Amino acid sequence: MPAFSGSFFGRITAQTAMSLTDQPNHDMSLAQVTGTQKSPDENWNNATVAYWAVTDLSGGQGTQRGYYDNVHPDGDRDFGTFEGQVSISGGVMTVEGTWKATDGTGKYKGVTANGTFRTRALSPTEVECSWQGAYELAAAKAAR
Repeated sequence: MPAFSGSFFGRITAQTAMSLTDQPNHDMSLAQVTGTQKSPDENWNNATVAYWAVTDLSGGQGTQRGYYDNVHPDGDRDFGTFEGQVSISGGVMTVEGTWKATDGTGKYKGVTANGTFRTRALSPTEVECSWQGAYELAAAKAAR
């Protein structure tokens, strides 16, 4: 499978949060983030990404899980899941974890892809993300 990497700057376009009463400093949130992928791999460059994340924090540590959807310039899509560990240091939230494609449309139908990512909050409404991994399109699998 070819290796690839990329990054995007994202804006939080919707968010809701609540403090839980089961223990001190326990918060959960749901956020939607959108941005444009930048990648040296033309299959992913300029795809519009949206992701939806559920974050569970207790005392500045926690988890984040969610779903992503890349809409490529030709209209085809790839989508999948992610999960990571959250930490807050110096008031900055960072998430490091793994992602995996679950399927797609058009040339991304049947895609196999997975890798790692790192996001960092730049402000209450902005994040930056870098990612890397490997993928194989179904057409390449079928040609083997």
